[in-house]
Amino acid sequence: MKISTMLGYAGGFRRAVEEVAELERAGLDLVWVPEAYGFDGVSLMGYLAARTERVEIGSGILPIYTRTPTLIAMTAAGLDHLTSGRFHLGLGASGPQVIEGFHGVPYDDPLGRTREIVEICRAVWRREAPLEHVGKHYAVPLPEGRGTGLAKPLKIIAHPDRPAIPVWVAALGERNVALTAEVADGWMPILFIPEKAREVWGGALDAGRARRDPALGPLMVTAGGLLAIGEGPEVTSVRELARSMVALYVGGMGARGKNFYNELTVRYGFADAAATIQDLYLAGRKAEAEAAVPDEMLELTTLCGPAGYVAERVAAFAEAGVTHLQVHPVPVAGRSAASLVEELGTLL
Repeated sequence: MKISTMLGYAGGFRRAVEEVAELERAGLDLVWVPEAYGFDGVSLMGYLAARTERVEIGSGILPIYTRTPTLIAMTAAGLDHLTSGRFHLGLGASGPQVIEGFHGVPYDDPLGRTREIVEICRAVWRREAPLEHVGKHYAVPLPEGRGTGLAKPLKIIAHPDRPAIPVWVAALGERNVALTAEVADGWMPILFIPEKAREVWGGALDAGRARRDPALGPLMVTAGGLLAIGEGPEVTSVRELARSMVALYVGGMGARGKNFYNELTVRYGFADAAATIQDLYLAGRKAEAEAAVPDEMLELTTLCGPAGYVAERVAAFAEAGVTHLQVHPVPVAGRSAASLVEELGTLL
């Protein structure tokens, strides 16, 4: 099992990169760089590549609607070159409120688009022939009768360092998880409860793996949560820091009836809590929504406690198929984030 983290830069991006460099020296294997509707993720990953040496860098995620498939492929190839083969391409659909509300493009058929984008990216990286793709959503080059009529098949001018860059997909719904298990190198779930993963996603993962090309190898999985190692309530109370994030996702990340995180919480067995959190959050009563997040959910989605307890949580994530334990180390009780990552490495 490898150690990964999600880059958080609320306190300033440059400082966050310095912290990643410290975590790299402590044993961090992979850092994911988010892109929502703030700064673009690509610029940040380029800067991060220049300031690190060993840690792998992944997009977590690039929304599939915001770039053409070939630009996604070119971007991934460029970042892979900058990092000397350290790049992972994380893709996801985001949600209709962001895609339609901020980017102004229709949020349609995310599964079909994801499948075609993965196919196009891999064809670009292989560079075996000029790119030609005819699909439901993307036609490259544009066919006769569309555009100027001057389109012709082209091959990427640059020579990608690797003909196959790892492609990860952020997925929660059954059909999307099945697609991910079929075509992607890795899967990026969120709010992952290892003890309930088989019950919630087992059928979808099995269906996708049954259609999976053996050449892809086993499906990688990144999941985890807040990390704090030590004795006493000061350490275990760290999981409370996740309460506002869970409330935001379950209650406010999507409209009523179109919130993937709320639906996941229901599937985990917290249906009443999911409904209450959403009602309160959408009514503007955020503090009450946070208070309604079940303590059990916070504990099962974090790794906070004595070393022996954290080792048990690590084992649970490993048993659920997690290959990249994604943690957010929280300095507490005199511990630094780097020391937490270093100790975690001894527990894997």
